[in-house]
Amino acid sequence: MKILIATKNPAKAEEIKKYLGDNFEKISLSDFPDAPDVEETGKTFLENATLKAKTYFKWSNIPSVSDDGGLMIDALNGEPGVLSRRWPSIAEASEGKPGLEKSDQELIDMALSRLKDVPLEKRTAHLRTVGVYYDGKNTLHFEGVIDGYIVEKQIAPCEKGYPFRSIFWVPKFNKLYQDLTNEEHEQINHRKIVYNQLKRDILNLRR
Repeated sequence: MKILIATKNPAKAEEIKKYLGDNFEKISLSDFPDAPDVEETGKTFLENATLKAKTYFKWSNIPSVSDDGGLMIDALNGEPGVLSRRWPSIAEASEGKPGLEKSDQELIDMALSRLKDVPLEKRTAHLRTVGVYYDGKNTLHFEGVIDGYIVEKQIAPCEKGYPFRSIFWVPKFNKLYQDLTNEEHEQINHRKIVYNQLKRDILNLRR
């Protein structure tokens, strides 16, 4: 069975290929130089992941998987959520403007600033990923979550492209997300959880 991994991020595509296992013929958007871009206009991770999976299925006629995810901070009513990269600043939000794309450090600074004076026990947060499979008839989805909290100050530079990992504390291992070993990361990897379950659900459709 052929499956299109609907992402243009090579590292992400390789990770998904690994978690889907050897039961499928896996291809990614990097195999199609003319693949269109999809604007993520959904209000939830599920809406965005579904939009991408369905759009790329209709474009390619190949069963497709996609995901969307980000950081949700409880004290900020789930922000930044789907706006993780274009999280509106207070000034942008007060003027009703959409958020412009922010640098890694700008996002870190925004999170810490908005949580200023919020006590540690109320700084709970979640790294959430929702994956979707669509084949023109069936839609499957599954969610993976890593629970933790946002530390009170940044103590180390962030991993490029992953700003919130430098301020997201994982109680299970008593360390920052970005400091997890490969073995620790694999134990809680939310994308792994998502695609392992989707793999089982897709194979069940074939029975």
